[in-house]
Amino acid sequence: MKVYIGADHAGFDLKQKLIKYFEDQKVSGILEIELEDVGPAKMDPKDDYPDIVEKVVKKVRRGKTNRGVLICGNAVGVSMAANKYKGVRAGIGYNTYSAKSMREDDDTNVLCLAGRVLSQEYARAIMRIWLETAFSEEKRHKRRLEKIAALEANME
Repeated sequence: MKVYIGADHAGFDLKQKLIKYFEDQKVSGILEIELEDVGPAKMDPKDDYPDIVEKVVKKVRRGKTNRGVLICGNAVGVSMAANKYKGVRAGIGYNTYSAKSMREDDDTNVLCLAGRVLSQEYARAIMRIWLETAFSEEKRHKRRLEKIAALEANME
């Protein structure tokens, strides 16, 4: 699985810590993901979340199994921006239950995290559960996703 991660200035520190943790997990053979940092490379207060969202979601949309992780101060801004893109199903990972259910029920392909709210440990747990959880493929959930796709097709 290919995962693209990016953050604005408010999520930069958490992004760096998550990258280190998940790369350590990959090296130890615990997780089999390819994590790509799409930026920024250094913290800059001028980093605006819509810019990093665009970089991440363009990469996510290139492959059916690709996923993205976006981090800003409260996770709302990156979620709003990401969901403007056709084919992106972004959800806010505010706890471990939401991480699991947004994958099983909603087949989210972008996880949004709050850099100013979540501890490093809790953000790792949320992200890990989200990465390890598969879409349930249940008929009712597929039906709902088809309705969302129809809404996207009819947007002006």
